[in-house]
Amino acid sequence: MASTIEAAADHAYEFIAALGFDQVDVFSFSMGGFIAQDLIVKHPGLVRRLVLTGTGPRGGKDIDKVVGTTYKDILRATVTRSDPKEFLFFNRNEVGKSAGKAFIKRLGERTADRDKRVSVQTLRTQLKAIQQFGRSAPDDLSALPRTLIANGDHDRMVPTVLSQDLHRRIKDSELVIYPDSGHGGIFQFHEKFAPVAAGFLGDPV
Repeated sequence: MASTIEAAADHAYEFIAALGFDQVDVFSFSMGGFIAQDLIVKHPGLVRRLVLTGTGPRGGKDIDKVVGTTYKDILRATVTRSDPKEFLFFNRNEVGKSAGKAFIKRLGERTADRDKRVSVQTLRTQLKAIQQFGRSAPDDLSALPRTLIANGDHDRMVPTVLSQDLHRRIKDSELVIYPDSGHGGIFQFHEKFAPVAAGFLGDPV
């Protein structure tokens, strides 16, 4: 795991270059959205279409508070014997609790080639990188390509207002905000979001 968002963007570029692609579409969620923005700022023209979900811009207000939010919700999940993602990604009302449990159940549907669990050290490295990103000076996002931005209306990890900020700053962008949902809004509304994202990425223009 790279120790900074910038380094992670460099790794992403090296991977894309190694595959021999001159241009790609990028779908990103949360920290992946930070990395995607840095990738495009460093390499204009590399990305044709960009999807940013549950994310915000460099220097976005309160992004650096994600460290405290994450550890608090991990503790809450431990006490209640739940998955931390139920607290981090979903509202704690009846709708959110139900959506969270359904999401965790869907994650178990894949039985082959599952990702390895993230180690404690990797989590700490990621949170430190996110904190640094949140405390950095804003980037010029004018070079970003056509972009689809999506989030829930009550994101506690990367405040929803930052999705709106991205929409204002990225000229050719569209914004989708899902009601009564949080950081995992696209997971809660996956049946609605999936065709929107597929249509956006499938447009040849």
